[in-house]
Parts: sequence; C-alpha cells; structure tokens
Amino acid sequence: MEIPHNQLSRETLLAVIEEFISREGTDYGHREYTIDEKVEMVKSQLISGKIKLFFDTETSSCNLVKTD
Repeated sequence: MEIPHNQLSRETLLAVIEEFISREGTDYGHREYTIDEKVEMVKSQLISGKIKLFFDTETSSCNLVKTD
C-alpha cells in the first residue's frame, strides 16, 4: 500500500530514507555523495513524486519505488 511521505514523522521518514540509501547496489552515478546529500536527493524525489513510499503488509517493510 502506498504511504504518503508527508504522513510520516520527520524521524520516521529519515529512517526509511537512510535505510533505503544504505542498501548495497543503490547507484547515484559516477560521483561519490555524502549520506546527507543522498538523503536530500531522495527527499526531493519524494516531494516531486518521482518516487513513492510503499509499505508491504506481508513483510512489514517499506520500500521507495521509482514512478514513471
């Protein structure tokens, strides 16, 4: 189920984003970015609707998914 990012507390949203960017294989291009820079990039994509937050009730996990 889709969860609007603005319905999460700031701390919860930050934890979801940090968990997402810490996954192995997350690629941000040729340049190395700091954690803070990556968090801001993901937040920006959430706000613009380029990615959405989903919660899977079967696995009790969150995932950020790119939208078209």
